[in-house]
Parts: sequence; C-alpha cells; structure tokens
Amino acid sequence: SQSTTVTVEEPPSPPPRDHLVWSLFTTVYGNFCCLGLLAFFFSAKSRDRKLLRDYSGALSYGSTAKCLNITALVINIVIVIIVVIVLA
Repeated sequence: SQSTTVTVEEPPSPPPRDHLVWSLFTTVYGNFCCLGLLAFFFSAKSRDRKLLRDYSGALSYGSTAKCLNITALVINIVIVIIVVIVLA
C-alpha cells in the first residue's frame, strides 16, 4: 500500500502598501498642519516593518499613512475651493 502526501501552500499575498510616494507628494505640496510629514513618517515606518517581514505592523503603519494622506488631501482641496471662491 502506497501513501501519497499532498502539500498545499497558500499563494503568497502581496505585502501591504506603504504609500511612501503619496506621502512624499503630500509632504512637498500639501503639508497642512504637518499632516504630510506625519504621513511620510508612518510610510517610512511601514516600509521598515515590511522589510522586517512584520506585515501586521506594516499594515497598521500603512493604513495610518493612508488616512493622514486622505485627510491632508481633503483639507487642501477645501482650501483651494475657498481661495477660488474668495478671489472670484
């Protein structure tokens, strides 16, 4: 009698995103109340965690960076709209 062993491996999931480029642009172009700088800091921490293969830490830092980037983007859009309305 022969026995067959089948090993099933999970496909590797992509590592979490660190949003470093987005944070860099937010820091340079829309650094309202240092939100861009904070986003860049959390993106760098996320990249460090990803290199250490701590994907849960990288995901946490990356999602914080994403939220900070979105908040800075929304605030900058509102400021641009207010400036356009005031100048018009």
